[in-house]
Amino acid sequence: MLHTIPPALQDRLEILHLSGYTEREKVEIAKRHLLPKQCENNGIDPSQIVFTDDGILEVIRHYTREAGVRNLEREIGACLRKIARKYVASDVKADFRVSIDAEKVQELLGTIRYRKQDIARKSEIGLVNGLAWTEVGGDVLQVECTLVKGKGEVTLTGKLGEVMQESAKAALTCVRTRAEELGIDPADFKEKDLHIHVPEGAIPKDGPSAGITLATAMVSALTRRPARHDVAMTGEITLRGKVLPIGGVKEKMLAAHRFGLKTIILSKENEKDLVDIPDEVRDDLTIHTVETIDEVLTFALDGNVAEEKLDTPQLWNTNAAASDISAPIE
Repeated sequence: MLHTIPPALQDRLEILHLSGYTEREKVEIAKRHLLPKQCENNGIDPSQIVFTDDGILEVIRHYTREAGVRNLEREIGACLRKIARKYVASDVKADFRVSIDAEKVQELLGTIRYRKQDIARKSEIGLVNGLAWTEVGGDVLQVECTLVKGKGEVTLTGKLGEVMQESAKAALTCVRTRAEELGIDPADFKEKDLHIHVPEGAIPKDGPSAGITLATAMVSALTRRPARHDVAMTGEITLRGKVLPIGGVKEKMLAAHRFGLKTIILSKENEKDLVDIPDEVRDDLTIHTVETIDEVLTFALDGNVAEEKLDTPQLWNTNAAASDISAPIE
């Protein structure tokens, strides 16, 4: 997260950009490297242990939350140590065989530690899926926005940092400048309060990449148009409604794919980052690259918004090879 480091200090540092692994990559790393290593460390014959793919995925999804594989190795080691104890207590060591599947993992490691966040299964007013970069990889944040009677005040909750709060203010100004073409009653900005909340309030959140997510949530609440539940987005917004590029594209795409979100919206200037996305992820996503908030709204909201004022946005063929990723579909 480079924006928190002063530029003068960045110039004196050697910065290494390390991307997270996909679930498939983690499974292969576990099978080829982590399992043999932990079997040796715990005195177990690898031929007596079958750690199924489902078992490894169970550890990845419900007992670790990380971009790398450090904790995955620890949890696999914990499983094998309990198996080793059973082996020592066994009377028939020659025929000792154990298959570790998802059910067996839960038996060995106990209560699930990380449950998959529930994503809305239907489109709702004021609820938008945003993509975020975290220290343990990408994540999906559901931004909520609602209107209540008041005096035009804006409330931001969810332990948002200064940069994210400024993003929300910029998004609101951008929406107000487009109120007429979006069909928003200007009186709503004076007679109603806008409350924006990002769940998991105990976790600090910061950064500018939620700009278009915040703006879309505001427009959805103000126009009473549901935001599509199967769309996720990331991008910084300006007062003029321009969508600026952001970082951590690979991690954010991995997060969207992990949560089953198939349609992604991001800045046109992030096209260069799409080649870094693994093929199995890119082939399963439809990625819209946009330049303005108007284009974002055509994809994110149910129904058309100010359709007569919009240029035709580009849809990128995510099924093409990486070398063809820059070719737009007409």
